[in-house]
Amino acid sequence: MADDCFGHPRLAALYDPLDPDRSDLDAYLQMAETLEARRVLDIGCGTGVFALLLADRGIEVVGIDPAQASVDVARSKPGSERVHWICGDATALPSLHVDLATMTANVAQAIADPETWQKTLRAAYEALRSGGHLVFETRDPAGRVWEEWTRENSYRVTDIPGLGSVESWVQLIDVSWPLVAFRWTYAFAADGQVLTSDSTLRFRERDEIDADLVARGYVVEDVRDAPDRPGGEFVFLARRP
Repeated sequence: MADDCFGHPRLAALYDPLDPDRSDLDAYLQMAETLEARRVLDIGCGTGVFALLLADRGIEVVGIDPAQASVDVARSKPGSERVHWICGDATALPSLHVDLATMTANVAQAIADPETWQKTLRAAYEALRSGGHLVFETRDPAGRVWEEWTRENSYRVTDIPGLGSVESWVQLIDVSWPLVAFRWTYAFAADGQVLTSDSTLRFRERDEIDADLVARGYVVEDVRDAPDRPGGEFVFLARRP
């Protein structure tokens, strides 16, 4: 089940306007170029920002996401016909033969269930050609970033064309290690509606992820910093032999 912030049509429409700076994707674009990827699987594609950036570069892209509302937003964007969109999780993939599979932003951590995580790693492996790569990021638990998830730190008011003024903020709900739950609240000035979306992320240690990848047959080639959040995240680069 997708979180409401991705699966509710009104909230899915907010995702891009509330997070317009996607410079975090620059590193993924550079890796796709360095790896000379011509076919890419974007797992957890959301509203399609990264998939469309890849398509702009002439890359063949499959974008998959379990949130129908987010996929609908992606399909509504200019150039979306160049991407093959699928609503579902990675286990719903058709037979593929891609050079690169990606999970950007919070996608890897949002797969909180251990069995689903293992199935996702296996599905990505099966979709990759021999020598293809899986790239994803996950926060370093040592940073304890959830301690910053408060209304005081996150409250803002955004004026969104066509939607009006929207208040938004996040609050921590629960830490039951390694799971961290939090709630986003959105208040619409236009009609007074207030919507909430609860999410849970799984914080994995670096050694745990290494072991998961090796167990699924990957070779871990590198673990890097996220350029936009140095010291705060692990960016894994794994290869199918």
